[in-house]
This record gives sequence, C-alpha cells and structure tokens, in this order.
Amino acid sequence: MEAQSQEVAALLRKIAGLHAAIAKLPSLSTSPEVVALFTELVDVAKLGPEEEQRMRAELVRLCSDAEARLEERYSDEVAAADRPLDHLGRFPYLRSYVRLSYLEHGMLARYAPGLASPARVAFVGSGPLPLGSLVLAARHMPCALFDGYDRCGAASDRARRLVRTVAAAAGGGEDVGVGARMSFRTTDVTDLQARDLAVYDVVFLAAAVGGATAAEKAVVVAHLGRHMAAGAALVVRSALCAVVEPEVVSRAGFDVLAMCHPDDEGINSVILARKAANGPRRNGNTPAPHVVSSPCGCSKADASARPRGGKGGVRKRPPRSCQLDAINETRRRAW
Repeated sequence: MEAQSQEVAALLRKIAGLHAAIAKLPSLSTSPEVVALFTELVDVAKLGPEEEQRMRAELVRLCSDAEARLEERYSDEVAAADRPLDHLGRFPYLRSYVRLSYLEHGMLARYAPGLASPARVAFVGSGPLPLGSLVLAARHMPCALFDGYDRCGAASDRARRLVRTVAAAAGGGEDVGVGARMSFRTTDVTDLQARDLAVYDVVFLAAAVGGATAAEKAVVVAHLGRHMAAGAALVVRSALCAVVEPEVVSRAGFDVLAMCHPDDEGINSVILARKAANGPRRNGNTPAPHVVSSPCGCSKADASARPRGGKGGVRKRPPRSCQLDAINETRRRAW
C-alpha cells in the first residue's frame, strides 16, 4: 500500500512540475526546451488503460480510507467531548451534509410526496459519523425510525456511541428521542433480503457503498431492486469516484423520478427513484426524470417550477433554514 501511495504521489508531482515548467516558458515557439517538456507530458499521458484504471482505483481507495479515518476521529472526539454539540459543529463538511439532506428531502417532497414523512428509513453505509441520518432525523423526518447499516462493526459501534452522546447532550428537548429512533446494524447490504428491506418506506444509499467503480455500484442497486417493497423510494448518492447513471437504477426495477447534479461546492449527485410494481423495464421506455438544481441554487429551477402563465416568475429561494449555521439549527431543534 505504501509503495502504491508513493507511486501515485510521484506521478502527481511529475504532472504538477510539468505544468509549472510549461507555464513559465517565455514562448511556446519550437525550441529544444519546449519540445523536451511536451515530450515528457505526452509520455505521461500515454499511460495505458490498465495503468490509468489501476491508479484511479488506488486514488479512490486512498480517498475513501482517508475519509473513513476523518469520520472516525470526529466521531471519537464528539463522543468524548464535554460539549459534544459544539464539537460536532467543527466537522469540516457538516455544511455539505446539511445541504445534501435538504436537497434529498426536497426531492422527496416534490416528486414522491407520500414518502416525504416516512415511518421507517434505512441508511445503507452509515459509517462511524452518521451525520446524514442525524440531520434527516432531526430536521426533516421527525417521526421516522432510522436503521443504519454498515459492514464495519467498529463503524457501527462508533455511530451508536455518538448518537447516545448527542441525544444526552440535548437534555430533555422535544426531539431528545432522535437517539431512540436510530439504530445501527453491522452487515453487508448484499446480505439483506426482502424480509429485511421490504419494511422500509425510503432507502438511502451512501456514495461510498459498493466500491470504486460504477459496475460495483450497479450490483448493489440491482440487489436493492430485487428486495425492496414496491412503491418504496430509493435515494442514491453518487460521488465523483463512481457515478451511478439513471439507466442503471431503471434496469434494477425502479422508476427514476428526479436527479440532481451539483452546481456548487457539493460533490454528490442524487438520484430519486421509486420501486416499480412490475419490476425492471425491459423495453427501455423509461420516462425522462426531472432534473433539479442544488438546494441553494433554486433560482435556476426547471420550467415546471415556474408559475402558470410563465412570465418572468421563478421559484422562490428555499427557506432561510438551509442557510443557517448547522449547529445553531441543531440547538434550535433541541436534539
């Protein structure tokens, strides 16, 4: 692992060095120096598909491992802190979780309104720092029972400890039951059967679940399609490392209702789908999904969001709560 990491780092340094050297050239007119630099750049670019895919997979794995270590660190620190809510607010990507959950719930409310206030929710890939579940439970789904699934037992243990700590810190607020509404289980998603998955109204699939390739993610989506209840919603988070196409979700037996690609600092695309009653569509006649904007880019809403009559109006910006500092909102909701 260390040798591979060093190889990747060396390649990045090589590319960065070539970029810096070429940018500093006084002229791009042909000269021995210009020819030599661009020859080096071409040699780097000529890496074969196998080398490219190997390095890409290694970079994705390294990023995933680093993210896991970051979440483990903050989960442990929050659970041990005297003022855990203050410490939770220091997590560098908390705002991204808040924005993403706002987007996901907004998509449910608009395109699957009967499922925006679910009774039972599964979050597959909850990890050691289950901020997605916490934000959804506290801010958007106040009556839902949440089951977090992760194949790592240590991650599930950390998640349980964190939720207990945060709930205790809330101290008797109306939503102190958030902790009571959340449980965490250790298992691989592909080991879950219909008896496990059919009880959920909504299933969230974390971006990191299923490995580094689109093909691996497709296997997970297909498994969910075989075992989720008809009419249940699937919310698929898709990251830069492994993009999930709507066709993959449709082939798994879902009607794709809407999708959103980030047009801000977010890196997660979201696909909202509903389990079809009749299984996969084999003729390819899948209705085109709605394409929606990111949470705080609502002025760029699609045409269906404009008022009837069509002149000039655009959809209103979201409530100010999506702009609030997340930890202040947490206190206001009295976890």
